[in-house]
Amino acid sequence: MDFITSTAILPLLFGCLGVFGLFRLLQWIRMKAYLRKAVVVITGATSGLGKVFYAAGAKLVLCGRNGEALEELTRELTTSATKVQTHKPYTVTFDLADPGAIVAAAAEILQCFGHVDILVNNAGISYRGAIMDTTLDVDKRVMETNYFGPVALTKALLPSMIGRRQGHVVAISSVQGKISVPFRSAYAASKHATQAFFDCLRAEMEQYEIEVTVISPGYIHTNLSLNAVTADGSRYGVMDKTTAQGRSPVEVARDVLAAVGKKKKDVILADLLPSLAIYLRTLAPGLFFSLMASRARKERKAKNS
Repeated sequence: MDFITSTAILPLLFGCLGVFGLFRLLQWIRMKAYLRKAVVVITGATSGLGKVFYAAGAKLVLCGRNGEALEELTRELTTSATKVQTHKPYTVTFDLADPGAIVAAAAEILQCFGHVDILVNNAGISYRGAIMDTTLDVDKRVMETNYFGPVALTKALLPSMIGRRQGHVVAISSVQGKISVPFRSAYAASKHATQAFFDCLRAEMEQYEIEVTVISPGYIHTNLSLNAVTADGSRYGVMDKTTAQGRSPVEVARDVLAAVGKKKKDVILADLLPSLAIYLRTLAPGLFFSLMASRARKERKAKNS
């Protein structure tokens, strides 16, 4: 009886594995086709996202504040070896924190290829400081770069997407857009606002067949903490231990590429503890708040020692 059962189950098992493998293969092919030759606009393009989208065959418009860095990235991309047909990127230099520059930048972006398929709102600034020590100008500066800038650029490019009934808006948020960590108030507030806005946008754009993806990474080994602003607006200039131990930018960029290619709606790219904290905030808020208060005491003590 056992022999008969095993001989019946094994073909079924292999059949299921075969169907699953075929599904993953078709999903991979569809993702590659979606990204190849797509016009992709990336703000904060020098972070590593430009490289993975370029290697996927996308037509890139690289955006940022530093024109020289964008040109250097363009040269690096065009001289790199790739397995697919690539296209020379365009660059558009502007500051997301400058509201007056957004409309002109959007017009310049649309002139590059005539339309935009995927907008990746990736540029951002971090913050370190105590709420009581932080000037309102610093709060506004962080919100301008992390929230109002991406919102303004998205609104400027949406009409062309709606007119074509085709487009994909991506917001690179943060785990801190879902939970709040002490001494990160301005940053967490800007990312909570980002999450809320793009969740609303997803629902409103469904009728136009426009995709919206919000991606929330955990700690990434970048210069984000080094370039963070402090309570008085000065540069933080310190590589936090959590940032130093974070995931590599290339690894995260590949995960972002996959999430966009699969048209996922909401993605968390974090290790176990930050991911658990998100669920803890919802399921056991009292415990979560106690843990955050304890963390605040420890950080305050370490700073004063």
